[in-house]
Amino acid sequence: MSANHGNTPAAWTAVVIGLVGVVVGSVGLLFNPVSMPVFWVGVVITLASLVVYGVMAKMGLAS
Repeated sequence: MSANHGNTPAAWTAVVIGLVGVVVGSVGLLFNPVSMPVFWVGVVITLASLVVYGVMAKMGLAS
């Protein structure tokens, strides 16, 4: 394991964006009736965190 394992700007950014996506999706499931569009927005945000991480890693911010 490297000395900066998980402590890179790319990792922190991806985690924060992923957390926001999970919260948005959870709020969508809490509405009565279930607000599926809000849930799917949360899913898209969460998946976008993977894309953001990939781009930031290619920029050299993951090492």
